[in-house]
Amino acid sequence: MTLDLPAYGSDPSGLVCGYRFGPDGAGRAIDTSEALSWLRRDDAEKDTDFVWLHFALTNTASEKWLRESLTLPDEFLDSLHEGSRSTRIEHAEGRLVAVVNDALYDFSFAASDIAAMWLCVDKHAVISARVKPLRSVDRLRASVNKGERFGSSVELLIHLLQDQCDVLVQIVRKAIATVDGIEDTLLAGRLEIGRVDLGALRRVLVRLRRLLAPEPAALFRLLNHPPGWITAPDLQELRRSTEEFAVVLDDMAALLERIKLLQEEVAAQVNEQNNRSLFLLTIFTVLALPINIIAGLLGMNVGGVPLAEHGRGFWIVVAIVATFTLPAVWLVFRRRQK
Repeated sequence: MTLDLPAYGSDPSGLVCGYRFGPDGAGRAIDTSEALSWLRRDDAEKDTDFVWLHFALTNTASEKWLRESLTLPDEFLDSLHEGSRSTRIEHAEGRLVAVVNDALYDFSFAASDIAAMWLCVDKHAVISARVKPLRSVDRLRASVNKGERFGSSVELLIHLLQDQCDVLVQIVRKAIATVDGIEDTLLAGRLEIGRVDLGALRRVLVRLRRLLAPEPAALFRLLNHPPGWITAPDLQELRRSTEEFAVVLDDMAALLERIKLLQEEVAAQVNEQNNRSLFLLTIFTVLALPINIIAGLLGMNVGGVPLAEHGRGFWIVVAIVATFTLPAVWLVFRRRQK
């Protein structure tokens, strides 16, 4: 008896999607067996064609197939077991090994909605693997299915980085709209959102900025000493995509500064409200002090309490309390008006 194990959106080898790009740059869907037979050809037979194979690491067969069927750098295979790290692109054994962090497909402004994807790129193959569905990969996959053409494997990588940058721009725009609404609320004098909500938004943006910012040292080495199979136009586009990332990250830094200032403004307004409430409580406590003292003295269950047998003793006590309380009330309101 054989059991069909769940593939989690992938085939038995862990492949989510596979494409072969011909000389015209158009992608054609392929499976692992067809891709493997094509990859084992000589480079002269491959010409300018290349393949893109995207795997789901939730399928336990993915890593096994990658290790047994392909010759991949140890840096790539070892990085599959690393935790979340900042985006980087490195040169290893004549190939590009990249770790790309991206927002999940159902991103909802939570710190846990960011995951990593690992790539290994050479002249004839782009191998990518992820644990959770990511927005940028879905956008790239949709572009391929719509017939967009890619002239090289590096061009496909650049398109992925640009999609990642576009996703980041959308996240920043939504965050800016949220911050603008909070700012308008504060200017109107209404505290409908607390520091906790602003802090959660700030934590998400800080994590995005830390993870999505490409490592400068790795990019500097790659751009200055690229592999020989990367053409000059592709290298220029890669440099331009990193510059676009820098612009978006600068916008995110400015947004983080705005959130920090808003947090300080919210804290200041909360402190002002607390101080006002404490001041009013202190005033009422002081104004009630004569009443409390006299009531305490006259309420003692001992002999000799004055006015106990007097017919108008209650009104005399009221007059005494008013004599002390009314001047105190007048003095307090006079000082507040100043």
